[in-house]
Amino acid sequence: MMVKARTGIRWRWNMKADLKEVDVKADAKRNKQPEPKVPVGQRVQREVIAWFWVALVFLLINGTIGQARVIPSGSMENTLLIGDHLIMSRIGYDAGVPFTNWHVPLWRNPHRQQVIIFKPPFAPDTPDYVKRVIGLPGDTIEIRDGGVWVNGQKLKESYTTGRTDPYDFHGPYKVPDDDYFVMGDNRGNSYDSRFWGPVPRKDIIGTPVMIYMSLDVPPDAWEPGQIRERFFAYANALVHPGLVRWKRLFRTF
Repeated sequence: MMVKARTGIRWRWNMKADLKEVDVKADAKRNKQPEPKVPVGQRVQREVIAWFWVALVFLLINGTIGQARVIPSGSMENTLLIGDHLIMSRIGYDAGVPFTNWHVPLWRNPHRQQVIIFKPPFAPDTPDYVKRVIGLPGDTIEIRDGGVWVNGQKLKESYTTGRTDPYDFHGPYKVPDDDYFVMGDNRGNSYDSRFWGPVPRKDIIGTPVMIYMSLDVPPDAWEPGQIRERFFAYANALVHPGLVRWKRLFRTF
């Protein structure tokens, strides 16, 4: 009988302890302050900024399959603006060794009116150029009446800014084998094949895939060697999100 009485007392004590624990949890739940709701726009902004830093790390890594580039000049306006950050695909175009200038051309060739990234043939040690392919190997190029004529047909170009003038170019001009005639979309402000001739296929390293970031900051930040200015440009964008051209993010080519 004594054992049974002790068992009953222990059971009642355990039940009281369990009820007390339930009451404590209930009180804690009632007293818990609701988490403030974050506006959808602010959540999206945080996500974009987080991805921006991921992309920034990628910008500093010279990959063999894809690379990052930033537009330093207005020669491709309005297709590409100063401060646009691009993801470039090298797949099929070029194979490079990270952190070196060694690269090997692959099997893919660009098509007419495609935007490409290449090493300028007149200065291969300078930063890469971004232009649009106008003439393929064997094409005959003429520039007259403010437009471009390819093999006797006027090329339809909805992407250009202003008329196309020949400048140093004298046509008709037949593009040599394994070469490509390129021009910037901002025809009045583009240093391109009209001045220095065609781009050899071996110098083409890829094509842009997507704009992952675009900052409206002073152009000097994107000039070669301007590490300090570039750092402040990114820092200012974090403090002042209005510097980010949000509508240009994730545009594809």
